[in-house]
Amino acid sequence: MKSFLFSCIFLFASCFVFAQADKQNIKVVTNSEPSFPKGDNALYSYVYMNLKYSEESKKKYIQGEVTLSFDVKPDSAVTNAVVISGVGYGVDEEVKKLIQTLKFSPGVQNGVVIKMNTMYTFPIKAH
Repeated sequence: MKSFLFSCIFLFASCFVFAQADKQNIKVVTNSEPSFPKGDNALYSYVYMNLKYSEESKKKYIQGEVTLSFDVKPDSAVTNAVVISGVGYGVDEEVKKLIQTLKFSPGVQNGVVIKMNTMYTFPIKAH
Protein backbone atom coordinates (compact mmCIF):
# COMPACT_ATOMS: atom_id res chain seq x y z
CA MET A 1 0.00 0.00 0.00
CA LYS A 2 2.86 2.34 0.87
CA SER A 3 4.52 1.69 -2.50
CA PHE A 4 1.23 2.39 -4.30
CA LEU A 5 0.79 5.64 -2.39
CA PHE A 6 4.42 6.58 -3.06
CA SER A 7 3.95 5.85 -6.79
CA CYS A 8 0.82 7.99 -6.92
CA ILE A 9 2.57 10.91 -5.20
CA PHE A 10 5.61 10.58 -7.47
CA LEU A 11 3.39 10.48 -10.58
CA PHE A 12 1.42 13.53 -9.40
CA ALA A 13 4.60 15.46 -8.55
CA SER A 14 6.20 14.74 -11.92
CA CYS A 15 3.10 15.96 -13.75
CA PHE A 16 3.10 19.10 -11.65
CA VAL A 17 6.77 19.80 -12.37
CA PHE A 18 6.37 19.40 -16.14
CA ALA A 19 3.17 21.46 -16.15
CA GLN A 20 5.10 24.52 -15.02
CA ALA A 21 6.60 25.24 -18.46
CA ASP A 22 6.39 28.96 -19.20
CA LYS A 23 4.34 29.23 -22.36
CA GLN A 24 4.39 33.02 -22.47
CA ASN A 25 8.02 33.29 -23.53
CA ILE A 26 7.61 31.48 -26.83
CA LYS A 27 9.29 33.53 -29.54
CA VAL A 28 7.22 33.77 -32.71
CA VAL A 29 9.17 34.85 -35.78
CA THR A 30 7.21 36.11 -38.75
CA ASN A 31 8.69 36.40 -42.22
CA SER A 32 6.85 37.33 -45.39
CA GLU A 33 7.70 38.42 -48.89
CA PRO A 34 6.31 41.62 -50.42
CA SER A 35 2.97 40.99 -52.11
CA PHE A 36 0.13 42.80 -53.81
CA PRO A 37 -2.58 43.33 -51.15
CA LYS A 38 -5.45 42.08 -53.33
CA GLY A 39 -3.52 39.01 -54.50
CA ASP A 40 -1.54 38.00 -57.56
CA ASN A 41 -4.62 37.45 -59.75
CA ALA A 42 -5.74 41.04 -59.10
CA LEU A 43 -2.24 42.30 -59.92
CA TYR A 44 -2.12 40.42 -63.23
CA SER A 45 -5.64 41.59 -64.09
CA TYR A 46 -4.69 45.18 -63.33
CA VAL A 47 -1.64 45.03 -65.60
CA TYR A 48 -3.60 43.27 -68.36
CA MET A 49 -6.47 45.80 -68.25
CA ASN A 50 -4.28 48.93 -68.05
CA LEU A 51 -1.34 48.06 -70.29
CA LYS A 52 -1.11 50.31 -73.35
CA TYR A 53 0.52 48.53 -76.28
CA SER A 54 2.39 50.45 -78.97
CA GLU A 55 0.98 50.31 -82.51
CA GLU A 56 4.03 48.38 -83.67
CA SER A 57 3.58 45.70 -80.98
CA LYS A 58 -0.07 45.31 -81.99
CA LYS A 59 0.82 44.95 -85.68
CA LYS A 60 3.40 42.26 -84.90
CA TYR A 61 1.16 40.47 -82.34
CA ILE A 62 3.95 40.51 -79.75
CA GLN A 63 3.75 37.73 -77.17
CA GLY A 64 6.02 36.74 -74.32
CA GLU A 65 6.80 37.60 -70.75
CA VAL A 66 8.10 40.68 -68.98
CA THR A 67 10.06 39.93 -65.81
CA LEU A 68 10.54 42.80 -63.39
CA SER A 69 12.68 43.06 -60.29
CA PHE A 70 11.82 45.82 -57.85
CA ASP A 71 12.16 46.88 -54.23
CA VAL A 72 9.19 47.34 -51.93
CA LYS A 73 9.97 49.87 -49.22
CA PRO A 74 8.52 49.72 -45.69
CA ASP A 75 6.01 52.43 -46.68
CA SER A 76 4.70 50.11 -49.47
CA ALA A 77 6.22 52.17 -52.30
CA VAL A 78 7.83 50.45 -55.29
CA THR A 79 11.35 51.61 -56.17
CA ASN A 80 14.31 50.52 -58.29
CA ALA A 81 12.20 48.67 -60.85
CA VAL A 82 14.38 46.94 -63.43
CA VAL A 83 13.30 44.92 -66.47
CA ILE A 84 15.11 41.57 -66.26
CA SER A 85 13.68 40.24 -69.51
CA GLY A 86 11.06 41.61 -71.84
CA VAL A 87 9.43 41.63 -75.24
CA GLY A 88 10.52 45.07 -76.45
CA TYR A 89 8.50 47.55 -78.51
CA GLY A 90 8.00 49.76 -75.44
CA VAL A 91 5.86 47.16 -73.68
CA ASP A 92 8.49 46.50 -70.99
CA GLU A 93 8.60 50.17 -70.04
CA GLU A 94 4.80 50.35 -69.87
CA VAL A 95 4.64 47.39 -67.47
CA LYS A 96 7.37 49.02 -65.38
CA LYS A 97 5.40 52.31 -65.23
CA LEU A 98 2.25 50.50 -64.12
CA ILE A 99 4.02 48.62 -61.34
CA GLN A 100 5.75 51.74 -60.04
CA THR A 101 2.36 53.39 -59.41
CA LEU A 102 1.11 50.55 -57.16
CA LYS A 103 1.44 49.93 -53.44
CA PHE A 104 2.54 46.51 -52.19
CA SER A 105 2.46 44.96 -48.74
CA PRO A 106 6.06 45.31 -47.52
CA GLY A 107 8.31 42.41 -46.61
CA VAL A 108 8.71 41.31 -43.00
CA GLN A 109 11.84 39.66 -41.64
CA ASN A 110 12.09 38.54 -38.02
CA GLY A 111 8.97 40.55 -37.26
CA VAL A 112 10.44 43.81 -38.63
CA VAL A 113 9.09 45.56 -41.75
CA ILE A 114 11.99 46.07 -44.15
CA LYS A 115 12.78 47.06 -47.73
CA MET A 116 12.85 43.85 -49.74
CA ASN A 117 13.41 42.95 -53.39
CA THR A 118 10.89 40.85 -55.29
CA MET A 119 10.36 39.66 -58.86
CA TYR A 120 7.23 39.17 -60.94
CA THR A 121 6.75 37.80 -64.43
CA PHE A 122 3.85 39.16 -66.48
CA PRO A 123 2.47 37.35 -69.53
CA ILE A 124 2.13 39.69 -72.53
CA LYS A 125 -0.05 39.27 -75.60
CA ALA A 126 -0.51 42.30 -77.85
CA HIS A 127 -3.85 42.25 -79.62
